Amino acid sequence: MKEARSTAEMTRRATLTGGALVGIGLAEGLLTSSPAAAAAVTGDDARYERGLAVLHETSGDRGAAVIESLRDIAPDLGRYVVEFAYGDVYARPGLDLRERELSTVAALTAQGDTAPQLNFHIDAALHVGVRPEEVVEALIHLVPFMGFPRALNAVGVARTVFADRGVTFEPPVANDSRDRYQRGTEKLVEIDGHHGLEVIESLGDIAPDLGRYIVEFTFGDVYQRPWLTPRRRQLVTVAALTAFGDTAPQLRVHIGAALNVGLSPAQVVETLIHVVPYVGFPRALNAIAVAREVFEKRRTSAL
Repeated sequence: MKEARSTAEMTRRATLTGGALVGIGLAEGLLTSSPAAAAAVTGDDARYERGLAVLHETSGDRGAAVIESLRDIAPDLGRYVVEFAYGDVYARPGLDLRERELSTVAALTAQGDTAPQLNFHIDAALHVGVRPEEVVEALIHLVPFMGFPRALNAVGVARTVFADRGVTFEPPVANDSRDRYQRGTEKLVEIDGHHGLEVIESLGDIAPDLGRYIVEFTFGDVYQRPWLTPRRRQLVTVAALTAFGDTAPQLRVHIGAALNVGLSPAQVVETLIHVVPYVGFPRALNAIAVAREVFEKRRTSAL
């Protein structure tokens, strides 16, 4: 019996820890512990308390057991999540919590194999006010960039979160009878400018159908959908391309598009900083180098 309980406890901890980086919630009782006790645990009371507050605002009490589950194996990991991911990064100005959670969902979807973290952050997105149809729309939006399998897996996670929360909504269905290539061309120019058409034309001598699919599907079908604003579409795109890695040419185009639809250089940089806890410093640094090129070409600055 004792061995069975031990095995069950190990399984519980493994399940909870699966959501750790990500999502990580408050350790049981930490919100009610004294500042002195928190300081004794963290050595940095200000960052830790700020991180706890932002974490609670973002996710409520859902993650309470996760930090607790790390105490017997990696307590510092839980502290770093609170201090760095939430106390340092999430607490920054520049993006609101809805934009941050959409960016996180995009980055996790792009990486694949992140179901526990996606579950936590889709739930957090709903918690901070992202509408269910916006969550689904962000996942649909990623298909041209990350492919159907990752989007389908993420939609499966969203379905579970909605069911657990008792969320019901009427899924929107596109109904646009205009010519797909025509409406795609118009949206491409709106988002990427005439440079986007040059990219399509450059494929004419080797893969003209690929160019046509980009216009018809990416812009005529997906970008044309009205259930996510152009700003948020580009936040999602930039976050996902950064997470995917090895996408400098595409990032160059879509950071430019982000500026075209009204995001400031500072907000673009903030998106790249935001995804660091989920994608790591190397990919974020590579994306920052691309952003620098785009800003210099446009004679603008994030500062």
